[in-house]
Amino acid sequence: MDTTPPTGSVGLVSTSTVRLFTADAPLHLERGGTLGPVDVAYETYGTLSPKADNAVFVCHALTGDAHAAGFHEGASRPGWWDNLIGPGKPLDTDRFFVICANLIGGCQGSTGPSSTDPETGAAYGLRFPVLMVRDLVEVHRALVKHLGITRLLAAIGGSLGGMQVLQWAADHPDEVANALVIAASSRLTAQNIAFSAVARRAIMTDPNFVDGAYAQAGVNPDTGLSIARMMAHITYLSEGALTEKFGRAPHPNRQEPGFGIDFAVESYLDHQGQAFLERFDALSYLYLTRVMDYFDPFADACALDAVRESPVKWLVLSFATDWRFGTDHSRRIVKTLEHAGQPVTFREIPSSWGHDSFLLAVEPYHATLRAFFDRAYEEVAP
Repeated sequence: MDTTPPTGSVGLVSTSTVRLFTADAPLHLERGGTLGPVDVAYETYGTLSPKADNAVFVCHALTGDAHAAGFHEGASRPGWWDNLIGPGKPLDTDRFFVICANLIGGCQGSTGPSSTDPETGAAYGLRFPVLMVRDLVEVHRALVKHLGITRLLAAIGGSLGGMQVLQWAADHPDEVANALVIAASSRLTAQNIAFSAVARRAIMTDPNFVDGAYAQAGVNPDTGLSIARMMAHITYLSEGALTEKFGRAPHPNRQEPGFGIDFAVESYLDHQGQAFLERFDALSYLYLTRVMDYFDPFADACALDAVRESPVKWLVLSFATDWRFGTDHSRRIVKTLEHAGQPVTFREIPSSWGHDSFLLAVEPYHATLRAFFDRAYEEVAP
């Protein structure tokens, strides 16, 4: 079998893990309390410049992980943002040193609710602390410092990733020269909170949830988690995208009308729900959706004081058919930043694929990112 990486790929990559906080020197959480030890899984692509001034931090979305680009040994699928990151791509690893870390609270190598609680020797479960976006950012900052970087050339993220970028650049503008906030929100609407509430209820009322202690019981709330994923996936796609892909086409194995999988779209959602079980943990889904619910960085009147003193160059992007975090969410971010005297570039990208567009190689989207990164590179080009 040909194992040569495709053109533009960063090739074979591996995930590293580092302990950034300990029981003696724990992470201090925004809502009070501490967490330690804290381990973080991360990947890097490209080469850090001698001045350590070409680093770009990629913040992942709700169900992402550290594997953003390239291939793991033996895997057939590349990282989740491989269409964006690599030699000659908009985030060009011939020029930039790219970092992506799994969030704390996640389930792909970083400390989360399914990690072992040192006080009990069992999984944290619902004893794990409720996190805020600022807590996620504090861990990112610790990783950047660990890598010997004092200031990022840029931070970029979509959806929950964009929320992290917004918080990071607003709180610590001396650490982020350029901030790219894509398909994100500065405050979830009641509808968005409602979607996540139903997803969490599906998980927590699954008989196999066992009050969060399912690992000890040797079971998993598969039904609840798959239903949560199915519902969320509907919100990530536009009506036009679902219509174009499936319409009202029947499932090929349908015999007569009933209550099984009668339509092709039902089969697709069922597949998405089942595939999700192989890579994500139910407790992480609870905790990270709650992180999004409570995000409201502009609620504090002093929230942008730091960035007023040290402006960041911002790029805020939305997608025309995204109804989960539509253009009105991005316009609110832009308006608030402009009132704080920030240099902001905003663009609504035409795309038929809804919220998921930020993960896809949509030509005007990638062209916009390429132009922004080209301009950023001019700041540090040798």
